[in-house]
Amino acid sequence: MTQVAESERRAERPGEEPATRLLAQRTFFTARAFPAPDGMYAAASVGAANLERERVTVEPHAMVTTNTYFGRFPASYWQRWTDLKTVDVEATVTGSGKLTASAADSNGDDRSVTSVTVNDAKAQTVRLTAPIDRFVDGGAIWLDIETGSERLVVENVRWTVEAPQAVRPVSVVICTHNRADYCIETLTELAEDDVVREYVAAVHVTDQGTDAVESREKFAYVKELLGDKLHYVRQPNLGGAGGFTRGMYEVLEGEGGEDAHVLLMDDDIKLESDTILRISALANSTVEPMIVGGQNLCELHPGQLFVDADIANLPKLRAGIDRTDSLSQRSMLEHNQDKRVDATHNAWWCCLIPAEVVRAVGYPLPIFFQWDDVEYGLRARSAGFYTVTLPGAGVWHQDLHWKGWDDWARYFHYRNGLITAALHGQLQSNAMFQFLLNEFMETLASMQYGLAATMIKAIEDFLDGPKTLADGGANVVPAVRMLRAEYPETHIVPAARTGVNADYIPIARPGFTPSKPIMVLLKRLVYQYLDKPGRGAAIRAGDEHWWHVSLFRTAVITDSSQTGVRVRRLDKRLMLQLGKQGLQVLWRLRQNADATVRQYVDAQRELTSKENWERLFGGQ
Repeated sequence: MTQVAESERRAERPGEEPATRLLAQRTFFTARAFPAPDGMYAAASVGAANLERERVTVEPHAMVTTNTYFGRFPASYWQRWTDLKTVDVEATVTGSGKLTASAADSNGDDRSVTSVTVNDAKAQTVRLTAPIDRFVDGGAIWLDIETGSERLVVENVRWTVEAPQAVRPVSVVICTHNRADYCIETLTELAEDDVVREYVAAVHVTDQGTDAVESREKFAYVKELLGDKLHYVRQPNLGGAGGFTRGMYEVLEGEGGEDAHVLLMDDDIKLESDTILRISALANSTVEPMIVGGQNLCELHPGQLFVDADIANLPKLRAGIDRTDSLSQRSMLEHNQDKRVDATHNAWWCCLIPAEVVRAVGYPLPIFFQWDDVEYGLRARSAGFYTVTLPGAGVWHQDLHWKGWDDWARYFHYRNGLITAALHGQLQSNAMFQFLLNEFMETLASMQYGLAATMIKAIEDFLDGPKTLADGGANVVPAVRMLRAEYPETHIVPAARTGVNADYIPIARPGFTPSKPIMVLLKRLVYQYLDKPGRGAAIRAGDEHWWHVSLFRTAVITDSSQTGVRVRRLDKRLMLQLGKQGLQVLWRLRQNADATVRQYVDAQRELTSKENWERLFGGQ
């Protein structure tokens, strides 16, 4: 065995120290299982090439580049967060041609770093060393392969860095609820990758659904591959917060937990297995412990990026994307992320949390669903731990912009958003009152009466204080669903069965965005009270702005999922009834917000304690 191969082997097995090199990422030329475009991995920029998972055959007078989403080494992030000075690119080559380590700076300008030429090579191992420098604000390194008059085969491309004194094992935690087929696919992708399977210390699956993952035929196959690394637990549904915390608890309170890295992953993702290795490698190399997360790619549009880095805006109850330097909803076949961007938190579709963070800040809040990852990231940040969302470490997630805003999850958006704002000093009573009043009135004007009722309940429950979290949220979901079921417009119906006459629903496009939205909102509400809106219209998804919908008495609106439509109808009685209830609860928020904030702050340590979660787990 060669020295290079031996060092690589040792770097792929955490716990064997001192390893010479740490495997930071691999270069693949196609996806393994999920049908992602080859251009996410590599592209023949000149001539012809045959792309396989770990091998590329470059025909004569051709060029292949890995200046792609998964092909780039995110040098900027390694320079910013580690002390490492160089990265090695190692490959096995057969034939003749040239391999070049190329780089881009923060503006996307290319440069050649170093190259090697081979002639008549036969399974020869080559290595290029590239400095990790001049990348503070952005930039990446990748491999270009070029041939002359002969063919060149390149395979087993590995990016390695100097290994730390000890490589910490990573334990994967998956929380699942009735997405057994998705979960099995993720487990299979992980288990069938020999390198990642060796790299991972344990895989914890918390199954909180009625459609059990273990019921699938392929579960036995996955269990055989993972062996005693697989830990499968079933428990009552405590939401994402409860499912993820159970896995964290099992890892961190178990043997070796004091040094563990816990990688949380959603159950509804499509996994590129190398993402696990890339996130773990950076986390093992940082100067200080930090949270390292993956980016969100779109499952339905796998070449499209949805989230590159999240920035929380608590006064507006938004946990989304800062558009300043964002490539959100851009094609990764046409764009590369050259600028380094920071994040306040990372969603738990794929997010590594070191044990030190949990020891310092406690476990997640028992808020069932939504904002648990945001609140945890902000809590860690307040304690001095940064969060990084690593380019090239992506998972495909259900397209979030295809999910409708008007669903039962909005209860948790408002309640948990208010709790998070309260805990992090961002809930100013008057400003929050004004913000929520405006959102509530827009909801009424849009004839979303079920959503208005959902908002009212969410604010009421927030004002009830920390006792609303006593059961971890297990009982509120059916209550919210029952509440919303009373309102017809919350239901998605087939587009062919709306019960609305054709002359009532011509397709109507919105006009210009109002320059004075508050004045227009008041005018629309008065018109609705006076029964002045027009007859009806069909409105496409994305066009359902409140100032447009409120022009009509009946609006047939395509749901964002494109699976059906919702029929909204003006109901003055409901508008007045809900308007009165909403104003009352919003006024209570304005009057009692400061006292409620103090209650949550005082209860935070207890809510996030190991003992509280042990109580919620109930010995399961």
